[in-house]
Amino acid sequence: MQRPPPEDFSLKETRPHLGGGKVSGDKLTSTYDLVEQMQYLYVRVVKAKELPGKDMTGSCDPYVEVKLGNYKGTTRHFEKKSNPEWNQVFAFSKDRIQASFLEVTVKDKDFVKDDLIGRVVFDLNEVPKRVPPDSPLAPQWYRLEDRKDNKVKGELMLAVWFGTQADEAFPEAWHSDAATVSGTDALANIRSKVYLSPKLWYLRVNVIEAQDLIPSDKGRYPEVYVKAIVGNQALRTRVSQSRTINPMWNEDLMFVAAEPFEEPLILSVEDRVAPNKDEVLGRCAIPLQYLDRRFDHRPVNSRWYNLEKHIMVDGEKKETKFASRIHMRICLEGGYHVLDESTHYSSDLRPTAKQLWKPNIGVLELGILNATGLMPMKAKEGRGTTDAYCVAKYGQKWIRTRTIIDSFTPRWNEQYTWEVFDPCTVLTVGVFDNCHLHGGGEKNGGAKDSRIGKVRIRLSTLETDRVYTHSYPLLVLHPNGVKKMGEIHLAVRFTCSSLLNMMYLYSVPLLPKMHYIHPLTVSQLDNLRHQATQIVSMRLTRAEPPLRKEVVEYMLDVGSHMWSMRRSKANFFRIMGVLSGLIAVGKWFEQICNWKNPITTVLIHLLFIILVLYPELILPTIFLYLFLIGVWYYRWRPRHPPHMDTRLSHADSAHPDELDEEFDTFPTSRPSDIVRMRYDRLRSIAGRIQTVVGDLATQGERLQSLLSWRDPRATAIFVLFCLIAAIVLYVTPFQVVALLIGIYVLRHPRFRYRLPSVPLNFFRRLPARTDCML
Repeated sequence: MQRPPPEDFSLKETRPHLGGGKVSGDKLTSTYDLVEQMQYLYVRVVKAKELPGKDMTGSCDPYVEVKLGNYKGTTRHFEKKSNPEWNQVFAFSKDRIQASFLEVTVKDKDFVKDDLIGRVVFDLNEVPKRVPPDSPLAPQWYRLEDRKDNKVKGELMLAVWFGTQADEAFPEAWHSDAATVSGTDALANIRSKVYLSPKLWYLRVNVIEAQDLIPSDKGRYPEVYVKAIVGNQALRTRVSQSRTINPMWNEDLMFVAAEPFEEPLILSVEDRVAPNKDEVLGRCAIPLQYLDRRFDHRPVNSRWYNLEKHIMVDGEKKETKFASRIHMRICLEGGYHVLDESTHYSSDLRPTAKQLWKPNIGVLELGILNATGLMPMKAKEGRGTTDAYCVAKYGQKWIRTRTIIDSFTPRWNEQYTWEVFDPCTVLTVGVFDNCHLHGGGEKNGGAKDSRIGKVRIRLSTLETDRVYTHSYPLLVLHPNGVKKMGEIHLAVRFTCSSLLNMMYLYSVPLLPKMHYIHPLTVSQLDNLRHQATQIVSMRLTRAEPPLRKEVVEYMLDVGSHMWSMRRSKANFFRIMGVLSGLIAVGKWFEQICNWKNPITTVLIHLLFIILVLYPELILPTIFLYLFLIGVWYYRWRPRHPPHMDTRLSHADSAHPDELDEEFDTFPTSRPSDIVRMRYDRLRSIAGRIQTVVGDLATQGERLQSLLSWRDPRATAIFVLFCLIAAIVLYVTPFQVVALLIGIYVLRHPRFRYRLPSVPLNFFRRLPARTDCML
């Protein structure tokens, strides 16, 4: 039996007809677009006047029906109104027009059969064309006619024109693609939308001490701790070591809070009376909007807060007259960047406080063109179907394209723009199947939008001012293996406003200063990242229409830290790939020692003697060699963005049992309690090892990327540095260089800056192969 051919997971360059122009020499010759122009027939229904009555009472309940061939859209209806105003736009794709006449009909809503009030008919050959940014077409009054083209009472204000998706009426228009969707909520759920992530703050609660606590049992030493709650987050201090009525802690608790602040900070001081019994000694609620906001490392003023205590008297709560106090230092930290994404795929690195933001360095433009070969994601009327839409996230701005109903080759052709503040960031684009049409989410027991695939693009791997047009494979890992769900065609352009400012960014720390002056622990960051993703997911789910929880979590890579045998093997082989260069050098040196190639060995001997006799040539020779290698590799520099690599991720060779373990629930669903405990512990520990191994691999891959031109700007900086270093070291005596380096390394702590050095900042910004991990 012949085996089926392997699936094509490669990235392909495309040549779409962008902006009605063409791509020439990697640069766009059109004026404004990164998408293919799509022609639409727009119909703006503004209002009507002097409509005749059709009911027994002499009134009418009017609405407008816009019909073009088999496509039909309707406005909302008004009750008993002869001068209604709709101001609604309808858009019909020109590719699907199968009629030569457009019919706009005004009807009277009735229980049995709607009555015809009048109509206006347009010949499509006479409809004007309007190309943005032309002035909007002014609507006109049209006299209504009956079926026999006789004038009747009433007039309708309309505007009809041919335009493109760049028209200002496009986003809010009713589309012929949604002709099968009914209901206001469903229509809102298929339109394109722009969302903003909530502004996230770190909330620091420094619990210092308390005074005059009154435990119920005065004959024992109290074991007092403080519990703090913000929304769904709850933390508590250790039990105070000073077991008196004036306990001390001096302990920090960190939370994530989102503007607008909805939940207060609730603090309770509790006494551990027994192993499972705690007594509340006092409570207080502090609104977050009135707290101090800190932008640097200088401490804010501390304050004493009164604790309220309620006692039960005859079944009623009564507040005690004597109030205890708690001493705290509370502030909203504006100098940190609140991490809500995977650190490998961060799209934003700015601090929370806008006062600390630097000017943007450029603009990122994304054209979401179309998708091909999508798989059927659900069944409808006995056949497979897909209602696809895209979600893109960069920085605080999320976008969602409109949903294309029932198509395996949807065409979106929508363009979006983001400001760029750091090139070492990642744009994420996901494709999903909309399962919430026709009330699908409610009727199917809360169905979730299915994942079709995801694409990541690191901006630092893009050349500036170049238009990248590629077809990206959409890959999803299932319990039975990796599967290609189709391909998505994107156009991407990164435009730099100041090359000098962008080059300067390679020398500054990746994160804001507060992350280095007052660093958070690894466990704190993991907990805070989890809380941040939950808050972002909750807020975007509450938007209208909602960006659902499963979509947000997939885009933010929630759960990627969990143990996976497949990922661990992939990271191990990434390290082996990094070490393979050193292993190759060792084998080559062994061949030199064994005189495998006598000519090469003689040349190496001569070079060794020269460097021993003239040691000042060692460093210039090394840097000159690196410079020449970098220039030589320029001709083979990558010309395409990185993409998901199934072989690197070991997705194509994973054992079914490994995939079953990867898709197992956490905690495990195994029946035995002992096995569950051991299995969960193994997964937790192995997940940490997996992360460490991945980080080691990342550092090695960054070394490799110095000369690979994966990041063209970083490689250019390094190659130029090598040339300058070679010249400087040539003219400078070796002893002077060694003395300066030794003095610098051994310098006094007073002359050491707490922020990372420029070479370290440059190194941390280099790309690694994490972008290609599935």
